[in-house]
Amino acid sequence: MDIKEIAWPVDGAGVSSFLGTLPARPLLLGLGEARHFVGELGELRNEIFRHLVENEGYRSFAIESDCLKGLLVDDYVTTGAGALDDVMDRGFSHGFGALPANRELVRWMRAHNEEHDEKLRFFGIDGPLEYWAASPREALTGLYDLLDGPLPAAVVTRETLDTLLGQDDRWSDEATAMDPAKSIGQSADAQRLRVIADDLAALLDTQSPQLGARDRERAHLYARTATGLLRYHHWMADASPARWTRLSALRDAMMAANLRAVAEHGPALVFSSNLHLQRDKTFMPFGDQRLEWWSAGAIAAAHLGDRYAYLASAFGTTGDDAPPPDTVEGVLAGLPWDRSVIDARRLAQAVADPARRVSQDFAYFPLDPSHLGRIDGVVFLKEVGAWG
Repeated sequence: MDIKEIAWPVDGAGVSSFLGTLPARPLLLGLGEARHFVGELGELRNEIFRHLVENEGYRSFAIESDCLKGLLVDDYVTTGAGALDDVMDRGFSHGFGALPANRELVRWMRAHNEEHDEKLRFFGIDGPLEYWAASPREALTGLYDLLDGPLPAAVVTRETLDTLLGQDDRWSDEATAMDPAKSIGQSADAQRLRVIADDLAALLDTQSPQLGARDRERAHLYARTATGLLRYHHWMADASPARWTRLSALRDAMMAANLRAVAEHGPALVFSSNLHLQRDKTFMPFGDQRLEWWSAGAIAAAHLGDRYAYLASAFGTTGDDAPPPDTVEGVLAGLPWDRSVIDARRLAQAVADPARRVSQDFAYFPLDPSHLGRIDGVVFLKEVGAWG
């Protein structure tokens, strides 16, 4: 098979042609990153999203960034609240606010919303965490404040909640990433807060009908973030060999819960690491361990079925590093277009026993050929600049 028969240039017509090969219109279309901080991929993502908005009815964008910080960006793009510089500084985690492509995306979404009644929405899907985790204060107090009327004292008073939370820096100590003894996640205060978070989430379910749509959406975000963070902190204090497998799984489970909420506003484009969006388990070396857990994409796909679709990104030449011709990337480098989208399942049938590309860059994850049959498509950039 000539692979040009199962590939299209990434332009408006090519993206729509690829979408026409899917069994159903996805509520979530994942666009994976083979590596974070690749400017060319961010620029291409923006082009794809603009096409999806203008031609395919997409109204939401989601990114692998702090879900609570993302509220600031969503407020800006929907209402114009705040200043763009401040939104880029405080509305993203992981340093993503400094990327020019992300700034351009936010600017474009705001400009679009100024001219249209039906607003585009912006969502963060990651928890408020890195390898360590933030204080649950914002989520717990935000949920508390949105619940209507006085709460039963047996649940919690605001004063008790503040006392149990204490100083935020005792939760967000980066040293807890490698030293579970420094975590307060299994302290008496933390254990009580887990019960309180569960009770507040249950109260939210009883009060949801009387909340406005926007408050209800935000309250449910606070509820799942508070409970998720407190679970994460609990396992931060665990010293067993299962610690990092459990933490990795909990992070992706939090992402998956946020993805399901985004799907309610679908169709949406989701931009995150290939490892988080893939349908397969994630495997990762960690010291003398090999961690494995189900990705957020796999969990979301289990709930959404064919209403979840996933495009993995892949790169050809990166700086001076050209892909070997027996790898999938090497085969795709023969396409006539600089940027292509390829039907991955048919590619798996067309390419016989390809080798896996090897990279010395720990942050770059080349395509795993064994995954092709469970990827819907591949977005391929023939050349990207070298990264540091």
